[in-house]
Formats: sequence, structure tokens, C-alpha cells
Amino acid sequence: MTIRLYDTSARQIRDFTPLQPGCVSIYLCGATVQAAPHIGHIRSGLNFDILRRWFEYRGYEVTFVRNVTDIDDKIIWKAGEQNRPWWSIGYENERAFDDGYRALGCLPPTYEPRATGHITEMVEMMRGLIERGHAYEADGSVYFDVRSWPAYLELSRQDLEEMRQPAEEGITGKRDPRDFAMWKASKPGEPDWETPWGRGRPGWHLECSAMAHKYLGSAFDIHGGGLDLVFPHHENEIAQAKAYGDDFAQYWLHNAWVTMSGEKMSKSLGNSVLVSEMVKQWRPIVLRYYLGTPHYRSTIEYSEEALREAESAFARIEGFVQRVVELAGGPVEPAVEVPPAFAEAMDDDLGVPQALAVVHNTVRQGNSALAADDKESAVARLAEVRAMLGVLGLDPLDPHWAGEGDRSEDLHGVVDSLVRLVLDQREAARARKDWATADAIRDQLNQSGLVIEDSPQGPRWSLGPR
Repeated sequence: MTIRLYDTSARQIRDFTPLQPGCVSIYLCGATVQAAPHIGHIRSGLNFDILRRWFEYRGYEVTFVRNVTDIDDKIIWKAGEQNRPWWSIGYENERAFDDGYRALGCLPPTYEPRATGHITEMVEMMRGLIERGHAYEADGSVYFDVRSWPAYLELSRQDLEEMRQPAEEGITGKRDPRDFAMWKASKPGEPDWETPWGRGRPGWHLECSAMAHKYLGSAFDIHGGGLDLVFPHHENEIAQAKAYGDDFAQYWLHNAWVTMSGEKMSKSLGNSVLVSEMVKQWRPIVLRYYLGTPHYRSTIEYSEEALREAESAFARIEGFVQRVVELAGGPVEPAVEVPPAFAEAMDDDLGVPQALAVVHNTVRQGNSALAADDKESAVARLAEVRAMLGVLGLDPLDPHWAGEGDRSEDLHGVVDSLVRLVLDQREAARARKDWATADAIRDQLNQSGLVIEDSPQGPRWSLGPR
């Protein structure tokens, strides 16, 4: 068994070999909490949640760190715009991100450090870099000297001589305009912390280098994040960490964007779709299916039609699960092992689309068994399906999904009672051979968005596609 992953730094798929046998360490760049999350933000969390689940299925002990950037230029700007404390902006949106991750079934990280809780570690890293000649202080700010590190831009493979990075607004004293700020001198009205070089606040890149070192040590297995972070964020992280003396990440994984009309989803473009609104319109498990099943390196072009297709595809899986559970008279435990074709796909750079094809093929086999009244085979196929869906975080029998939405379980019970009442009326009409009334009731239910299926155990209902 060998897991292979596309390493951005190598520009190729590589066999994965952990630094410590049986253990995997992952650092994921998490939320910058200046605003509530849209589905593009949450996609990264979903992709790496599936990666983590697959490693755990393969028997690895996973340490998963996902940070929170709770101090940032945009957070400070938002605070001024709304006349609120900067920390209240960050806390409110951090909770919104937590709600989004939880709603879509992401497992909680092993550690979720906030940047503002690690100023001491940042100061220590800056001190070490200054001593090694890779950073310098100017007018109360601290900069990384990019020319002091010959391997700078090794990840994005740009040419330093052709790169012209403008000086940051309000920042002075740079030796080279391409040097980046690790620490920003204090400004009136902004939050600040004491350092040997004066009061100020951290730069974005320094935060992640320091927190990765704190929780994963000088070397760890995988660093992840969105494709838009390759430069400058991840590039600058590498320079700081390696110049400090760390080996840092051995593999770099980047997920692609969610786009609208071909553009990266972002608040600045006004084309974001907030998770808090989406979960009111769509079941969270359907959103997870939509965002989590394309390959992590493939762009997702957002559309209502694509979401409806995802809803229909998941409904086929869920319908099979429900039918076999009814036939078996209770829950069917997941199989101990997933089918070999599923494992082969997941081992090949997290090939979720190919793995999902195995899920749907197994569902078709199970439906054929149901049609042939082969209970034993149908139950066996469900056990396999549950094992695969568990890896993808999409098992509808997982207790997490039992409470989708506020009071959804109570609401489902009320709706079920009402539908059952109507179905009883339909059954009474069928018993007296009043086929016109029975068909009219069924048509009315269909028009209301319900699918009615007659089975040997009696009629059952489910929500149809939108």
C-alpha cells in the first residue's frame, strides 16, 4: 500500500513517506477571519478533511493543525469601518467558520491555534533570523531579506530579478522593495504587542511559520492550503522557516478554487456564496457532496444546476441506503475494508471522483440485488457503501447528519406524520380499487416535491430533486 500525492514543490506526484512511521503531520492554512466564510473557503477544509480521513483509514495516526489568522490588515480595516473592536470582528467570524466546518461534517483539528496567542514564538523566530543575517529591523518593523536566501521562490519558481513587489502601504525602511514584513511597527489606534524592536503586530507569513514550528516541530509531513496561497504566503513561509533552520514541510498540497463565471470566488468581487445562507437552501450533506467529490486540484464552477445534479446523485445513494436498512430491519455496520478499486483510487493522489464511481457502481449492484430479492447481497453491498461513504464523510447513517439544520429531526418527524396520513388515504383508495383517487393523491405528492415508491413493505417517500 503506497499513497501517492501531487507535491506542488516537485511539480509531480510522489510516493508519500512519512517522517515518522505510522504517523502523519499536517498543517493547513485556515481562516483569516475578517468576514464570514463562503463555500470557496470551506472547500479547503473539506478536501483536507477527506485526506485526513483516508490517512486514518490506512492506519496512520494523524496530527492535524489548522490555524486561525485573527489579526490582519483586513480585520483592522473592518473594525474601523464598523466602529467595533478588532477582536470582536475576528471572534464573530471565527465562530462562523467553525459553524461552517461543523455543518459540512469536517472533523475538528487536533490543534487550532490563533495567531495572537503565539506572539512569543514569532518574536523568537525573528530574533533567530536577525542573528543569522536573514532579517533586519527598520523603523520599528522587521523585514525578511529575500536576497539573503538564494532558494527564495523555490515553490512558485519565479525569477527574483523579474519580480517587482511594491512596498507595503505605510511601511518604510526596506532595503529592497521585495523584502516582506515579518513585523509591522505600531500605528495609532491599531492593536500592538511589545517586542525588542518596539510595539507592533505580526505579519501574516510569520504567523504560520511560527505556529507550524510550535505544534509540529522543525519538520513535518504535509503543508496544505488553497492554490492562491502559493505566492506570496507559502513562499514566504518556506523562506522564513528554512532560514531559521527548520526543514519545514516535506510535501506541499494545494486545492483549486471555487469559481463563479470563471473568476475565483471572493468577497472583493462580490461573487461569494456564504455557507450560512447555503445551508438554509441545501442540505449540508449535499453541499459536502458537491464541494468534496470533485478532485481537489480541479476547479469547481459554481452553479445552481450543478448543485441540483449533486443533490440527485446523492439521493440515489441515500435511497439505496434507506431501502436496505428497511429490508434488514435495522442498521447495517460498515465493512471493515473498502473495495480494492476504491482504495486504489484514493491512494492515487486522493482520486475522489474515481472512488465515487466505485460507490455508485456498488449502489447499482445493490439495487439489482434488491430487485432480485437477494437480501444477503444487498446487505453486503450496503456494508461496502457505508465503508466508502465514511471515508468521504458522506455516510447518511452517521449520527452527525441526523441533526442537519435547526430542529431538522423534529421537522422530519412532523412531515413524515403528515405524509403518512395522506399515504394511508391513498392505500385506502387502492384497497377499494379507486385507482383515480389513488393516482391523484400520488400526483399531488409528486407536485409537492415528494417521490413515492411502492415496496413490499408498503409505500415510502423521499424528497425529489429540486
